[in-house]
Amino acid sequence: MDTRTIFFIGKPGCGKGTQAKLLSELTGWSTYSSGDLFRAIAKEDSPVGHKVKEENDAGLLQPHWFAMYLFLKTLFSIPGETSVIFDGFCRKVPEAELVIDSLRWLNRSFTVLNVQISDDTVLRRLALRKGVEGRADDSVVDERLKEYHEYTEPALKVFRTAGVLVDVDGEPTPEDIAVAVRTVLNIK
Repeated sequence: MDTRTIFFIGKPGCGKGTQAKLLSELTGWSTYSSGDLFRAIAKEDSPVGHKVKEENDAGLLQPHWFAMYLFLKTLFSIPGETSVIFDGFCRKVPEAELVIDSLRWLNRSFTVLNVQISDDTVLRRLALRKGVEGRADDSVVDERLKEYHEYTEPALKVFRTAGVLVDVDGEPTPEDIAVAVRTVLNIK
């Protein structure tokens, strides 16, 4: 099989982390999550750690230059013939452009999987994730959705124009979504 570089992108609660994990378990490919990297930084007792924690807690996306620093640092450490999965990177237009430029510069083929769910599904899933009835942290969830619509939707257009975006229905069960992901990627 060719070397693959796969990105999962979508609204909060769409299941991109779950799908990245399931694909990694099936293929053995390493997964890199922007959320995991930022959460680790947020635990640091430093000015940067405090700022990242503050923005995470408010439901804000981190600055595109910081996300891309982490992406490029990770990308440049991956051996050339190694397939890899990125979860949650490239959520803003400058990030999408840099992903395209850097991967084309390295001659790495890549696919961006957009796991699509409705805003209502986001609210329901994030409420369940918090283990409470009703919406969990309304203001944070609303802010995360606002950030998605403002920043990530335009980034999706950049990927669609580049011909690397594939939409996947994120509403069914995680197992059904995983089958759709494997089908789209032609992985048995």
